[in-house]
Amino acid sequence: MAKQKTWLVDTIRRNMPRREDLESNRLVRPIAHLVLRPALWRFTRRSVPRGAAVGMAVGIIMLIPFTQFVAAALLCLPCRGNIPVAVAMTLLTNPVTTPLLIVGSLWVGGRLFGLPAEPSTVMRMIREHAAIAEWWSWLWSSAAPALIAGLLVIGVVAAIVTYIVVDVGWRLWIRRKWRARGHGPIPELT
Repeated sequence: MAKQKTWLVDTIRRNMPRREDLESNRLVRPIAHLVLRPALWRFTRRSVPRGAAVGMAVGIIMLIPFTQFVAAALLCLPCRGNIPVAVAMTLLTNPVTTPLLIVGSLWVGGRLFGLPAEPSTVMRMIREHAAIAEWWSWLWSSAAPALIAGLLVIGVVAAIVTYIVVDVGWRLWIRRKWRARGHGPIPELT
């Protein structure tokens, strides 16, 4: 297990863009002074749960690939969340999880708000490899409000749960490290 953790951490460190790379990127240069603030790249007790929550919300609410990275990074600015964690959390929505999110959001939007939506239509279109025109036609029908409302509800709930889980996990991790060092009673983390 430790070998896998080391491999994963090494892979992330190797593939994560360096500050110099981002500073020299012509697309990032106009907002580099905001996005590259050191506080947004440090792994701290407060910034990591914020970044995880932002990434989860953006990943679920914005189902458009690659725009999620930019949106998560920009939303970390006012939230003071960790940008690498936020970007990584958007990867939880992928071609495998997206159909489940669409069906789930249609169900949530239909149940909570009484909006007309039929999740079985989505499953049929996925099975039959529907054309883009059919997807657009379906999206602009009465299913769109249910989909959007469901995505918003699921995204907000997932962000709250993610924040709590990461915050509690961080505290437990620090507590375990503190005990392993033999420091005695653990100071309260505020």
